[in-house]
Amino acid sequence: MTLAKAKDLREFSAEELTQRAAALRKELFELTQKREVGQLDRPHRMRQIRREIAQIMTVKNEKKS
Repeated sequence: MTLAKAKDLREFSAEELTQRAAALRKELFELTQKREVGQLDRPHRMRQIRREIAQIMTVKNEKKS
């Protein structure tokens, strides 16, 4: 899965952004659990998810103002 571009994220509604962020947070939680157990096979994915969540939050804040 590739990172979404900011311009693509701006096309989503605020509700869609919220849902996407929630799904990514859930995936991040699951990856964190796997890391603790030692079963994480793609550690770079955690960084990608954190970045995408940050992009989503930035776009949401832009839409607020």
